[in-house]
Amino acid sequence: MNCKTSITIICLILLGFICKDTFGQSRVQLNSKDNRDSVLVYTTAKNTDLKLTLTSKPAFVSAFQPLETEVSIFVNPNKTFQTFFGIGGAITDASAEVFSSLSSLKQEELLNAYYSLENGIGYSLVRTHIHSCDFSSDSYTYVSDSDKSLKTFSIEHDKKYRIPMIKRATVMASGHLPLYVSPWSPPAFMKTNKNMLRGGKLLFEYRDAWAMYYVKFIKAYEKEELPIWGLTIQNEPMATQRWESCIYSAEEERDFLKNHLGPTLDKEGLGDKKIIVWDHNRDLIVNRANTIFDDPEASRYAWGIGFHWYETWTGGEPMFSNLGNINESYPTKNLVFTEGCNEGFDASKYQYWPNAERYGKSMINDFNNGTVAWTDWNILLDETGGPNHVNNLCFAPIHADTRTDELIYTPSYYYIGHFSKFIRPGAKRVSTVSSRSILEATSFINDGGKMVTIIMNSTDKNIKYQMYVNSKSVSMKILPHSIQTLLYK
Repeated sequence: MNCKTSITIICLILLGFICKDTFGQSRVQLNSKDNRDSVLVYTTAKNTDLKLTLTSKPAFVSAFQPLETEVSIFVNPNKTFQTFFGIGGAITDASAEVFSSLSSLKQEELLNAYYSLENGIGYSLVRTHIHSCDFSSDSYTYVSDSDKSLKTFSIEHDKKYRIPMIKRATVMASGHLPLYVSPWSPPAFMKTNKNMLRGGKLLFEYRDAWAMYYVKFIKAYEKEELPIWGLTIQNEPMATQRWESCIYSAEEERDFLKNHLGPTLDKEGLGDKKIIVWDHNRDLIVNRANTIFDDPEASRYAWGIGFHWYETWTGGEPMFSNLGNINESYPTKNLVFTEGCNEGFDASKYQYWPNAERYGKSMINDFNNGTVAWTDWNILLDETGGPNHVNNLCFAPIHADTRTDELIYTPSYYYIGHFSKFIRPGAKRVSTVSSRSILEATSFINDGGKMVTIIMNSTDKNIKYQMYVNSKSVSMKILPHSIQTLLYK
């Protein structure tokens, strides 16, 4: 061992200790008794080995008047907004089937990666689907054909893969993992096109039976000791897809909620379940909110409104301002991001950085416009971007190569982790703005007073900036195409 190496090791020991964790890299852990004026900075950056890595520990100093020539981030802890509920992803049939094919060692690694706060990114929310969706190996329901009375209802299908995985995820999340559910289509016999796929509408005469279907699903899952926190009425109710889909106009969803689903849940003792309307893109969300929330009878059943990010499929910009409109117009309703993924799977693009930056941009702007919870799509897919029974193959934050029993972590996983690992349920969003559009930022204050500020740089440049908090500031640098999480008191 040469002298230079010895000095390096001694310096690391003085700073803290080196540990291995789910992220698969060594990193220096700083003493937990740091001065309250210090900032812990975690970084993920393109073309580096930095992946949620603790990279620096600058200190706050007395602030001076900001200069027009500098880039500034202004955080005002005296102004707080919505209460944070959680971040998570969907455990679909596809995720559960791929999970079951892994070795026990890799299964444990996957669960740690998502649901452990100490060794992973601390997911605190999960979504799943009512019978099949496109990310199922086949199309199925829980009842026999034309069983109008639902006497044959059974979730036996889900007991093979999906329910066991959700249970294991819940255990890894210390026993608390709110679960909400969404249908992609009623059974074929209940629809105008007599097909679970390719759109169609719910027949009027089956509205009560379909409402009871949700009830049977919730009670069946709760019998399996999986409490259901909430539900959405219909996944993507304005999209005629080649997979499971069903169309509702705003008025049809309003009337189904107020005359059928809401009263049925109340009658069956399930009135405490949180009902989320829309569950589709940001573009038409305001029309759906106006139609449902302006109707007092419908609105009383609706806890919130869900949205996806696919309005950008034509190449336009995300419609974040529509969320702000709803937050201003209906401040008692909750905004929830219910689904998003990067489409068009290509195994050569596992490390494609714009996929991660899409997550960072969406999460920062969704939260800044009032969103309380954020749910990714499939938490795990295989080396083909599936399984998917209609070949609608997509990316997930983590893929498994089932041929080699390997887990592949994409940059999206780390970008999500910059939020989910540090912002914890019950946190309050804090006023945060950037003086330049080249940096995007959001902040939260956790219970106990720990502040979390996330800053993203999607440019090709190194950027110096000052972060101002009350009467103090800290000088920072952020690498090109990177994201930082800053922790401080």
